[in-house]
Amino acid sequence: MVKAVLTVVGKDRVGIIAAVSSYLAGVNVNILDISQTIMSEIFSMVMLVDVSESYEPFVDISDGIKKLGSDMGLRMQLQHVDIFNSMHKI
Repeated sequence: MVKAVLTVVGKDRVGIIAAVSSYLAGVNVNILDISQTIMSEIFSMVMLVDVSESYEPFVDISDGIKKLGSDMGLRMQLQHVDIFNSMHKI
């Protein structure tokens, strides 16, 4: 299993989770866990995903996520879980 962390932040609107989930399903990425919240009108979501069975290379998935975010007016980022963990050590 190859895990990655997907973060999404931006102004709340209808269809964010649907668009992200549809994109991931389209490249055969499995969602393992999800947490999302809305503070005032700010949407934030973190997903733990498994990219090991994906049809696309990791870099292409990451680029696709960034493009999807840009198209929706959101900031989206996909990071390998080891990189995410090393960047957020205390």
